[in-house]
Amino acid sequence: MKNIFTQSDSKEMLARIDQLTAASHPLWGKMNVAQMLAHCSAFQDIPMGSSFPARGFLGFVIGPFVKQLFYNEKPFDKNMSTIPTILIEDKRDFEIERDTLKQKIITFQKNGPEKCSSHPHPFFGKLTPEQWGKGIYKHLDHHLKQFGV
Repeated sequence: MKNIFTQSDSKEMLARIDQLTAASHPLWGKMNVAQMLAHCSAFQDIPMGSSFPARGFLGFVIGPFVKQLFYNEKPFDKNMSTIPTILIEDKRDFEIERDTLKQKIITFQKNGPEKCSSHPHPFFGKLTPEQWGKGIYKHLDHHLKQFGV
């Protein structure tokens, strides 16, 4: 399984992000490309320790039993629900959002697993840095495939 902490996997993500344009259209879902980039950037804030979304009741109940879905090899389902605090619905600037996300990926990869937040995922709960690294890669991969890259 690929991991955002691995330099080659991180570089692959950055190259794929560079293939996006402001005119890129989703193959599924409601977000436009700038909103998707902002969503991925907001998600990145959780393991970076700059955002601490509260855990919901459902996450407490079933999250620990299904958390391997976050970091296993099986791709995420299309149109799955998201964390309400990182659902982006307002207008965003493509260039700013692309550059912000890329910088966060670079910083997170350079900081390494030892700087990964211990704050739990709002649904899946406590994750190891290794699980976060795999899950972040999988999340980015899901959204880049959503836009055909």
